[in-house]
Amino acid sequence: MPSRVRLADVTPPIALGPLDGRYRAAVAPLVDHLSEAALNRERVHVEVEWLIHLAGYSGSPVVPGAPTLTAADEQYLRDVVDTFGPDEVAELAAIEKITVHDVKAVEYFLKSRLAAAPEGSALRDVGELVHFACTSEDINNLSYALMVRGAVRDVWAPAATALVDQVAALAHELKDQPMLALTHGQPATPTTLGKELAVLAHRLRRQLRRIASDEYLGKLNGATGTYGAHVVAVPGADWPAVSKAFVEHLGLTWNPLTTQIESHDWQAELYADVARFNRVLHNLATDVWTYISRGVFIQIPVAGATGSSTMPHKVNPIRFENAEANLELSSALLDALASTLVTSRLQRDLTDSTTQRNIGPAFGHSLLAIDNVARGLRALSVDTALLARELDENWETLGEPVQSAMRAASVAGVTGMENPYERLKELTRGRRLTAADMREFIGGLGLPDDVAARLAALTPASYTGLAGDLVVYLDA
Repeated sequence: MPSRVRLADVTPPIALGPLDGRYRAAVAPLVDHLSEAALNRERVHVEVEWLIHLAGYSGSPVVPGAPTLTAADEQYLRDVVDTFGPDEVAELAAIEKITVHDVKAVEYFLKSRLAAAPEGSALRDVGELVHFACTSEDINNLSYALMVRGAVRDVWAPAATALVDQVAALAHELKDQPMLALTHGQPATPTTLGKELAVLAHRLRRQLRRIASDEYLGKLNGATGTYGAHVVAVPGADWPAVSKAFVEHLGLTWNPLTTQIESHDWQAELYADVARFNRVLHNLATDVWTYISRGVFIQIPVAGATGSSTMPHKVNPIRFENAEANLELSSALLDALASTLVTSRLQRDLTDSTTQRNIGPAFGHSLLAIDNVARGLRALSVDTALLARELDENWETLGEPVQSAMRAASVAGVTGMENPYERLKELTRGRRLTAADMREFIGGLGLPDDVAARLAALTPASYTGLAGDLVVYLDA
């Protein structure tokens, strides 16, 4: 038997996972924030800003004797971050092969840029301020906070918000479209299709508000959170104040009390909120799938697309099924991240290092699901004739308003209104009623004329209460 081509040796490399293969286009924006290259760029960013901070905090250097950096020097340093690209990724990888330590490689990389600074620049004399008094986790925790914040605010949240707005717009459009409700899978009090979509949009928006208010914490306090090296090297500095100012300069919330690692509680909180958003969106996907199965929603065929390899009539709800699977994967990863990251043995263990490298896939599967649901919703239309037919076939659903009206009449002193629930149960349970059946029953109750007329005019399609009006709360 001939040997097969080794796909592992193919150039360019073939993706092992679907997020970097089949689904790359939908999740590519996250690469700028949550990839290994993005982590290294953020590390360079933090090291650069720490160097600038040490050289000019409160108008004077934190470390005595450090030269004052000019505006041109600071721009040179920040350009190292802004121009970080494929060549720099390769250069860092080459350095790491020697150091066998990713953060140390970043330190040497930045020192090489300082050595290449223009002749006469003070940058050539500040090499030992790179990574000054830092442990690797000082750089990493700030880098991850910046990465996750960027991924959420610049990529995930805009996509999630656009999807929820899409659902809300559909809810407004269909707010007056009557529909037979199903509770426990059985015909129940009619509602409107728009109101049911509004419920889901409202739930999703609430989770987005929680996510928007989540904090991103950071620390810079040394190997066990004591500022030990800082104080010995420069005893005259107010190191907690220096650290707080630096972390807040990065736009993060300062964590004053940590071990070697920033405790990651903020990550657990954020990931729990995103996972909850995922699960509500999963509920939307399963509901829409069910509406498609019932025929409430009709899928608009895509020219040239195949629904089944053997059944040419089928238009499968694959967007919503794909979303379900990806939301489950994302939530499982987010749950694992949240439960793992809050624990670190004593002053530090390394479980968080590997764990945090899976933040990208966790958000990637969620972003892919968001994209699928958005695409799926755009390809739907409503079968209003089916909805009308279902309602007209279920006149027994008016048993609720009739017995409620009888209760109100009894309270008002009308005689003959005894046992309203039981009488409607006897009339409706296990039976299909027609409009004539229901109106005949109403006519024989002896209700006041105005109440009898109101009930006689009621139909399953008009018995939707305030459903259409409730959609306005989406805009509150």
